[in-house]
Amino acid sequence: MLDKAMSVLHAVADSPCGLADLCERTELPRATAHRLAVGLETHRLLARDGDGQWHIGPAVTELARHVKDPLLAAGASVLPRLRELTGESVQLYRREGTSRICVAALEPPAGLRDTVPVGTRLPMTAGSGAKVLLAYADTATQHAVLPAASFSDRTLAEVRKRGWAQSVAEREPGVASVSAPVRDARGVVIAAVSVSGPIDRIGRRPGARWAADLVAAAEALTRRL
Repeated sequence: MLDKAMSVLHAVADSPCGLADLCERTELPRATAHRLAVGLETHRLLARDGDGQWHIGPAVTELARHVKDPLLAAGASVLPRLRELTGESVQLYRREGTSRICVAALEPPAGLRDTVPVGTRLPMTAGSGAKVLLAYADTATQHAVLPAASFSDRTLAEVRKRGWAQSVAEREPGVASVSAPVRDARGVVIAAVSVSGPIDRIGRRPGARWAADLVAAAEALTRRL
């Protein structure tokens, strides 16, 4: 039952939804989905808006405040400087299975932005952050993702060789990005730090412009870890 409750939480985290959409996303029977959602609502892990749609509740944020995450602590020190250097949106991504999760994000103060809210789950099939995380993932994960990816295993080899990745209009039309791997004390890649923004501003060779800054930021994060 806990697994089913977690599937309800993840389904609502993707975007607010009513009971019909919740059943479709979780593939749970209507009565089961409703019972679980109401139970989660009772514990304030879910909440309902005026239209009756469920969204993530305040208890999730309250619990998150008690989490001591070294990566987020390091990001709080490094990401603002990276945003200042580039003037673009910056993010930190962790891999979870065959997806990547945005665990930290900062937006530029003005202009067009590539907004990726914290908690957003993205596929590993496109984008510079996906390339970085997949390049250092286990073989089974690579084999599961690559058949549907917009890049090849040769691209991943290039990422490992040069230490960063770029993408142009892969994840989203009109958006370009650059990413670099963040390692823990053992040298294991645990995250990807990214800069993203409109192609019209970043250009079609974002790596030439921002790769050095991304690698430096990734190294700074690694040192703090």
